[in-house]
Amino acid sequence: MSPGEPLQGRALWTVFGALMLGMFLAALDQTIVSTALPTIVGDLGGLSHLSWVVTSYLLASTIATPLYGKLGDMFGRKPMFLAAIVIFLFGSALSGLSDNLTELIGFRAVQGIGAGGLMVGTQAIIGDIVPPRDRGRYTGLIGSVWGLASVLGPLAGGFIVENLSWRWVFYVNLPVGLIAIAVIATQLHLPRERNRHTVDWLGAALLSGGVTAIILLTTWGGNEFGWTSPTIIALGLGGVALLVAFAFQERRAAEPIMPLSMFRSKVFRVATMIGFLAGIAMFGSLVFLPLFMQIVFGASPTGSGLRLLPLMVGLLTTSIASGRLISRFGRYRIFPIVGTFLLALGLFLLSRLTVSTSAWVLSAFTLVVGLGLGLIVQVIVIAVQNDADPRDLGAATGALTTLRSLGGSVGVAVLGAIFAARLDARLHALPGAAAAHLGGGVQLNPEQAKALPKPLHDMFLHAFAGALHGVFLVAAAIVAVGFLFALRLPETPLRRAQTREERAEAAEAQLAAVG
Repeated sequence: MSPGEPLQGRALWTVFGALMLGMFLAALDQTIVSTALPTIVGDLGGLSHLSWVVTSYLLASTIATPLYGKLGDMFGRKPMFLAAIVIFLFGSALSGLSDNLTELIGFRAVQGIGAGGLMVGTQAIIGDIVPPRDRGRYTGLIGSVWGLASVLGPLAGGFIVENLSWRWVFYVNLPVGLIAIAVIATQLHLPRERNRHTVDWLGAALLSGGVTAIILLTTWGGNEFGWTSPTIIALGLGGVALLVAFAFQERRAAEPIMPLSMFRSKVFRVATMIGFLAGIAMFGSLVFLPLFMQIVFGASPTGSGLRLLPLMVGLLTTSIASGRLISRFGRYRIFPIVGTFLLALGLFLLSRLTVSTSAWVLSAFTLVVGLGLGLIVQVIVIAVQNDADPRDLGAATGALTTLRSLGGSVGVAVLGAIFAARLDARLHALPGAAAAHLGGGVQLNPEQAKALPKPLHDMFLHAFAGALHGVFLVAAAIVAVGFLFALRLPETPLRRAQTREERAEAAEAQLAAVG
């Protein structure tokens, strides 16, 4: 296959397989780390730092994503995709070598920079080679990669923690990544533009600074600093000022990182808001569910991974099914509506968990969450790519992915702060001696919790489970707002051609037929 030729049959599936392998890297890392996270944080630091290990990764990914999307539009998606894999592997190797929590947080950020390119690159390349009307079956399969990685990740993470070392959670990325590089370098051929371009570095810097300030505000507010402290106020004002400056810069830039014209589209505005709100719930639930299982149920890391299987099965089922139905009927609007409803319902059910909840009930609740997620994440990508001008395909995909990742960053930070505050309050409200002994309970890892004397252990478990009720209730309320947005999502007919030239040819053929 040479660049410029349409992809069909075996050539299309070879390229698509390479893309799935690249996406598998980013998806596996998130799920494999989430299961091992309590052990990692227990080894290098306290439970109160849990959110930072995740937030640094998501923050870096959020900042890098729009830049990858625009650079892919300008210079070609293949070189940017390969660069993303190399950066991701470099961060993985360094994360495994970390000697303290500060190093791990920093190297996780390097991983996130690479992961941002993997996620937006995969989706944008699919937008290049597959028409929107046929894209559903392929994006559904991309969703299945998340499902597969989400099944293998917790199991592999638990096995590695119990039998090797948590460091191999990061080292396992290296052989998979090297295979991905070899396949993509030799099998993925895309046309590259030879025009001169100007990168909007000022816009990228303003966006990065604004997003960083907002994430630090949500992470530190009410935790490291009071909400009315000078630091938090400065972060809020600085973040808003930087984002306003970014908007002005994008109006004047010759080739903006995030063209503001995209926001004139109701499809883009509504879909990105749904993605942002769903991101809060998606990342929040994946962080706190293993914690609940390991501390309250006393499950091993492998056992907590197994108990996440219903969530992943639900995501896998609805992601593939919705993709096939979209390709068959050409309609997508109903899926985010049903998905946000199910996701909000599932999170509300999780807020009812107690120390006496049975494993079967927990499985049913997490299944509902997975069914909802599978109807949202990939479907809104189809809607945005179908609506976008082909020259802005990467930028539109990057913006959607950025806002979803930003939702994840905000969600983990805010929900983590809510959890820590509620747990601390509940522990200090215990009878005198128990409160004195458990006052620092937010620092306990699963093994330390198990070692508590039985009376204290029981009190800690009830306090822990109760602290999580508020976390899932807040997440459910946020997704309920997403449901209201989904009701406003326009239904735009899905195109059968993916490039401007093909669309022009199709229009000319239609006019000729009428004439």
